[in-house]
Amino acid sequence: MREPVTEEDRDVVARQLGRPPRALAAVAHRCPCGQPDVVETSPRLEDGTPFPTLYYLTCPRANAAASRLESAGRMREWQDELGTDPELAAAYLAAHEAYLATRDAAARPGEAVLETRSTAGGMPDRVKCLHALAGHALAAGPGVNPIGDRAVAEMGEWWAKGPCALPDQQEDA
Repeated sequence: MREPVTEEDRDVVARQLGRPPRALAAVAHRCPCGQPDVVETSPRLEDGTPFPTLYYLTCPRANAAASRLESAGRMREWQDELGTDPELAAAYLAAHEAYLATRDAAARPGEAVLETRSTAGGMPDRVKCLHALAGHALAAGPGVNPIGDRAVAEMGEWWAKGPCALPDQQEDA
C-alpha cells in the first residue's frame, strides 16, 4: 500500500513522533484504526542530505511493541538463526535487495540514488532494529521480509486501544 500524504496524515504523524516529520513522501501502511503507522520517506532530505531509511514506523504503540521484542532478546535469537538457516538468510537477503530497489525507485526526478547500499535493521546479514524491519514488513506486505514478518506477528494488536494520536493529545499513547 502506498498512499499520498494528506494534511491530516501529516498532523497525525507529527503527533505520533512528537515533532514534524522529515522527508515525508507517502503513507506506506495504515493501522487497522485508520491512522498511518508506517510512512515512506524520500531517500534524501529537503537539503539533499542522504536519508537511507525508506520506511519509518511512526505509531508509538507499534514502536513500544517492537521495543519489548528487542528487550526480550528476539533480535539475538533471530540473528543466531540467520547464521544457521540458509533459507532464512536467502530470504533476508532478498528482502534487502527489494528494499534497495524500492528506495532507488523513490528518488525524486533528477536526484541521484543513494550511494550507500545499507538499508534498514541490519539487512542483509544482521538483525539490528526490529522497528525498521517491522516497518518494512508492514509496508511491503507479508512474505517480503521474513524477520520483519516475525516481528509483526509477535508485536500483538498494538492498535486494539484505538487511535494512538488524537487531536490535542486527548489520549495517552
